[in-house]
Parts: sequence; structure tokens; C-alpha cells
Amino acid sequence: MNNFVLAALAATLGTWLLTALGAATVFFIKKPDKRLMNVMLGFASGVMIAASFWSLLHPAVERATAAGGIPPYLVVTAGFLFGAAFIWATDKAVTRAKAAKDTGTGAWRGRRTFMLVLSITLHNIPEGLAVGVAFGGLARGSAAPEALMGAVTVAVGIGLQNFPEGAAVSVPLRREGKSRLKSFLVGQASGLVEPAAGIAGAILVTAVESALPFILSLAAGAMILVAVHELIPECQKNQSKNPYLATTGIVAGFALMMLLDVMLG
Repeated sequence: MNNFVLAALAATLGTWLLTALGAATVFFIKKPDKRLMNVMLGFASGVMIAASFWSLLHPAVERATAAGGIPPYLVVTAGFLFGAAFIWATDKAVTRAKAAKDTGTGAWRGRRTFMLVLSITLHNIPEGLAVGVAFGGLARGSAAPEALMGAVTVAVGIGLQNFPEGAAVSVPLRREGKSRLKSFLVGQASGLVEPAAGIAGAILVTAVESALPFILSLAAGAMILVAVHELIPECQKNQSKNPYLATTGIVAGFALMMLLDVMLG
């Protein structure tokens, strides 16, 4: 590995670590209170919706515009729809597989959990690629301090975003009755794809850079489908006494993710 690939690996290991720290918040939730879990599930939804635009769709449009060729609106729309269709098809496949041996609420919860983890993992792949492309690009362009600082900024921004995303996986798992340890392990594992994607991005920077807008929008479509179809309806259940409780969580999650993305560029 050359120095730029090693730098990309180190940076994406850092972004994974912040995912793990976010997932570790599940250890501080002593009892899975339904109201608290509804707020946290809403928070996870808000994080996913905000990340879909600010971290994925917006950068996809910018990169597709800069690349030229196929109109950006076609690339981004096709990727978004493909991502949503992929999650829908996966959902159908999982449902059919579960139907052979599971019935009732258990099967429903297992399917929803799988979709949540899959969508967050898909979202982390283009983030890892983005970090890898940023550092790999230094090898074929300028290695000036400002260029290096730009790559570091990308890694720091994505890493800080990963903290709430780690919680967005582990907390809903805890809500479904999983142990704290299992919720944490699955939550941090959703970020393990970033180092691998970062290495791939640094090595294949030219090819990946051209495909990145489609990959980014694909992940956005996957996340929007899961947030709207699964998480938001679930967090709105049993709220007769506090009808805006989960909605507050959604708004807070969106606002935090938007703040991080806009502030860190």
C-alpha cells in the first residue's frame, strides 16, 4: 500500500471508531422505556432523512455536475430509485424466507431490524468511498497542505456524522429487545464497511469518482425508504398521551445531522 492508501485506511478506521462510540450509547440506556425508545427511534429517522440529503443527494448532484456527461438529474434520480427498489426487493426476499419458519410479531421485528441495519450499512459504503477518494486524489493531484486539509475535513465531517448514525442502529435494536452488547456489536459493525470502502476508493480513485454520484444517491434511496416505511410509523405508535414526543425526536435528529453537515461542509 502506498502512503495515500494507508492514510485513507487510517482515516476510515477513525470514522468507524466514531460509529462504535455512537453505538455504545446503548449502554447508558438502563431500561428500554417505551417513550424514550420512541423518541430515540424518531431521532434515528431524522438522522437518516437528513443524511440522505445533506450527506448523499446534495454531494451526488455536485459531483455529477462537475463530471459532466450524463445529466446530473438522471444519475441522481436513477440511483435514488434503484436504492429504494433494492431495499424493497430485499424486504420481500427476507419476508418470504421468514414466512417458512416464523409467524407473527417476531418475524416482523426481525425483518424491520434487518432493513435498518442494511440501509445504514449501504449508507456507510459511499461515505467510506468518499474518504478514500479524497485521500487517493492527493496522489494524482496536488499534495499541498490545503488539499490535505480538505481530505482531513471530509474524514472529520463524516466521522462526526457517524456518531449519531451508530446510535441510530443500536438504539432501535435495543428497543426490539436485543441485549445491550448485541445492539452495540451490530451498531458498530454497520460502520466496518467504511475502511474497506476507503481502501477501494483510494486505489480506484478515477473509476470510483465517476461512479460515486450514483452510489451516493443509491444509498439515499435506501435510507429514505427505511425511514419513511419502517421507522417513522413505528415510533408514532402508542402516543396518545404525548402525540408529539416521537416527532420531536425526528426534528432533533434531522437538525443535528443538518448542523453537522452544513457546518463541516
